[in-house]
Amino acid sequence: MEGMLLLCLTAMIPEARPPPCNPFATHSCKSPTSAQMTLLISSFAIMSIGAGGTRPCSLVFGADQLEKRDNPQSQRVLRSFFGWYYASAALSILIAFTGIVYIQDHLGWKVGFGVPTILMFLSAFFFFLASPLYVMKKPSKSIFTSFLQVLVAAYRKRKFPLPHTDLSYKWYYQKGSKLVLPTNKLWFLNRACIIRNTGREIAPNASAASDPWNFCTIEQVEELKALIKVLPLWSTGIMVSISTTQSSFPLLQAKSMNRHITSSFKVPAASFGLFSIVALIVWVALYYRVIVPLASKIKGKPMWLGAKQRMGIGVFLSCLAMVVSANV
Repeated sequence: MEGMLLLCLTAMIPEARPPPCNPFATHSCKSPTSAQMTLLISSFAIMSIGAGGTRPCSLVFGADQLEKRDNPQSQRVLRSFFGWYYASAALSILIAFTGIVYIQDHLGWKVGFGVPTILMFLSAFFFFLASPLYVMKKPSKSIFTSFLQVLVAAYRKRKFPLPHTDLSYKWYYQKGSKLVLPTNKLWFLNRACIIRNTGREIAPNASAASDPWNFCTIEQVEELKALIKVLPLWSTGIMVSISTTQSSFPLLQAKSMNRHITSSFKVPAASFGLFSIVALIVWVALYYRVIVPLASKIKGKPMWLGAKQRMGIGVFLSCLAMVVSANV
């Protein structure tokens, strides 16, 4: 919200932007001052930080609200939640590409930036207003500290031989945990949770390690493994994100097109991004309402495309779209 407010100020305050150019005079355009550029870039930077902290966190936070509910079909509910979350996000972008762009084109930048700022304020207000109803998962400690403890403990025990069988040594796990044995993947990290000396490594109350930097739980080790295993998947999305977020290039192409639908109505160049959003909304609706029920009926059992399959198809189609764009 602070970033949108700063961006709104660049339109509201004349001194916050360079004066308009005179099209009939040569060299009439004045460059922005350092203060004006600082204000503009700061607004973009704050909005980027806010978007990076809000979008992924809101998805996980919303899933937490459903996971805590006593629902025998929780996995199905979560799968539907992820799809409809992106569909609702796409719908909001669709409104931005149509309604907000129309306001900016016809009512000016002051109103065009003011309306999103007010809407963002209202969203933050209602979010905090409903905070007593949320399911909160409070971590016992920093997850980064936990990861670092596993790495340090595994390094300190790097010369300690791993057991030949899972029952050769005792493994340290939290009371009531479902994990009583570590997985064999990334096995070198398993040294961090081996109990070598119960009296020295376990605190007298038997609920915590005496030195967490030398001795960790199976849960800590498996959490670090999960993070390491997701890094390649995350890294493959970097180039896809770069290619799909280059909105300025399609905007320039749209400005060079004849965008007239009728003699009196012309589609704004900034609204051309709505075609991909409409495709996303239509695909989500078809997938959950047509494809999944039809495939389940044919196979005689519930049929779903897994997350990796859907992501793989999406990456392939993104590459194909870039190939087509390059040829065009």
